[in-house]
Amino acid sequence: MEDFVVALNPDGDSALPYLVRLPLGPHGVVLKVRDTWPRTAKVYCHPSQDWDDSVEVVERVPVRSCVRRGAAIDLVLDRGRENRSQFVFTRARGREVIFWQSARTAKQARPAVSTPTRRASGLVLEILVDSHERYPWKFSAQQATTRRQALPAGDYAVEHGGRIVAAVERKSLADLSSTLTTGKLRYLLAALAELPRAALVVEDRYSAVFKSSFVAPGVLAEGLAESQVRFPSVPIVFCETRPLAQEWTYRFLGAALAHHAQDAPAAGRVAELPAAGPLAPAAPTAAEIRAWALANGHEISAKGRIPTSVREAFNEAR
Repeated sequence: MEDFVVALNPDGDSALPYLVRLPLGPHGVVLKVRDTWPRTAKVYCHPSQDWDDSVEVVERVPVRSCVRRGAAIDLVLDRGRENRSQFVFTRARGREVIFWQSARTAKQARPAVSTPTRRASGLVLEILVDSHERYPWKFSAQQATTRRQALPAGDYAVEHGGRIVAAVERKSLADLSSTLTTGKLRYLLAALAELPRAALVVEDRYSAVFKSSFVAPGVLAEGLAESQVRFPSVPIVFCETRPLAQEWTYRFLGAALAHHAQDAPAAGRVAELPAAGPLAPAAPTAAEIRAWALANGHEISAKGRIPTSVREAFNEAR
C-alpha cells in the first residue's frame, strides 16, 4: 500500500493551505484540508485536482490500512501516535461536506448550548497568550483581545499594573494524561500555585478519564485527586468541549482581574489605619485566684466572693 502524504497547497489564495493524498483506488484521492491532522477539532476538507509531482511534501507516512466503509474512509497509519483517523462524508446546510476527524475529536460532545456575549465582569479583557502555545484560543467570540508573550506559568493570563494576577493552563485529556504520568503535572501546578489566582482547565468530560485506552483509568483518577489535594488553590476544571473551556477561561480571568482591582485599594486602606498599641493582659479569673490562694496557704471557700485581702495578696505576688 502507498504512503499517506501531506503537501502544501500550491494555491496560495486558498483558505485550505494543505493537500492530503489518500492511497485509495487506482490513482489515490486528494483533498484540500485546513490542518495536517485533526488534533483539537474536526478538520474541514474539500476535493482537489491540484496534485502533481511539483507539490512540496510536508509529511509522508506509511499506511497500514485505508478502507472506504459506507460514508467514511478509515485511515490507519504505521506510527505510534496520531495514527487513526476517519474522513466522513456528510451534509451541512444543504450541501455535501467532508470532515477529517480522529477518535479524540469525534467524541467531543455537542452540548447544544450557546455561550453568552456579555462582558466578563463588565470588562473588555486583554488576555496574554503564552508564546509557546502552539494552537492558541483566539477568544473571537468573547469581548477580549490577545497578546502573545512568554508566561512564567499557564497558557492564558491577565495582568494588572504590569503584574500577572491570574493564569489558566489548558489541557486536552491526552495531554493531561501524558503530563500526569510523566510527573510534570506537579511542577506545572506548583508554578500556578505561586500566582494569586490560577486554574487548570480540561477540554473534555471527567467521565472520559475512565474511558482512557492509553493509561489505566484508576491511575489517572488517583493522580488527579492527589494533585488537587496537594495544590488546593489551583482547581482542575473539566469543561466538556474546547469552546466551553475557552468560555470558562474567559470568565475566570475576568472575575480574577475584577477582584484584584477591588482588593488592591482595600489592602492599601487597611495599611493606612493607625496602630492600636500594646494590649493589656487580661484580668485574672476567680478560679485562677482561688487556685493560687489554696496553693499558698490562704483560707478561702470553694465558692462565693473572693475576700479583698486574698485578692490584694495575689496582686502583690504577681
